Amino acid sequence: MQTVFSVGTDALAYGMVLFVISIGLSVTMGLMRVVNLAHGAFAMIGGYIASYATQILGLGYGVAILLAVVGTILIAIPIERFLFRRIYGAPELTQVLMTIGLTFCVIGIANYVFGPTLKTIPLPETLRGPVDLGFRSIAAHKLFAIACGIVVAGALWVLIDKTSFGVKLRASVDNAAMAASLGVRTKIVYAVSSAVAVGLAAFGGIVGAELLPIEPYYALRYMVTFLVVVSVGGAGSIPGALVACLVLGAIDTTGRYLVPEYGEFFFYLAVIAIVCVFPNGILGRRS
Repeated sequence: MQTVFSVGTDALAYGMVLFVISIGLSVTMGLMRVVNLAHGAFAMIGGYIASYATQILGLGYGVAILLAVVGTILIAIPIERFLFRRIYGAPELTQVLMTIGLTFCVIGIANYVFGPTLKTIPLPETLRGPVDLGFRSIAAHKLFAIACGIVVAGALWVLIDKTSFGVKLRASVDNAAMAASLGVRTKIVYAVSSAVAVGLAAFGGIVGAELLPIEPYYALRYMVTFLVVVSVGGAGSIPGALVACLVLGAIDTTGRYLVPEYGEFFFYLAVIAIVCVFPNGILGRRS
């Protein structure tokens, strides 16, 4: 039972970290129709800023998170303005080539500026030790990751489904010309959506640094993982992305516990099986 509990806890924490990072990509792919393979690069940038803020500047964990999220968004604003706007509505191949090129540029800059070493983000005392649940202890940072995933899922659902901004975003996606003729400032809607996606990527990169370590090739190493989560869950579906992250996180964690020599074999085997059964994703919309 202790092993089952440990596997379940690790799987839930890992799944929630994947969700927080990947949900921004799900939004850009499903709602904005942009295949952004540079999404992981923004999670890496957030991790680097947080590491610098805590290790070099000596700032607290909470301040470092805020600084990293805001800093990553500020870095992303000119990228969205001068690069991404050129590929809205462009063929998927054009989007893939530009965003993967951006990924390699970020990797090169990170290697040059910070070196090829692993970056750590020290946790505060409250998140370092275990939390006693009475029948079992669990690492505090894993509980924190789980809580962050739940909060992000709820906040995004409210933003997209229950607010006027969500209505404008969905209208802009369905028919940008009509939405603009009705007074919707589509460029601003896309810019804000992109900023939210980037901010979530940065936040997830920091929160999940204990499970997905920050290093120069982070963006490339986990690029396929983030893309797979979106495809399995259904692009643009928040519940779908959450279910996909929890299912794949559970399968991957269980496989690594029981047969670690197989690596990510069971993860991708599950992806193949799910895509065969649900070609549009678990909760994706039909084409």
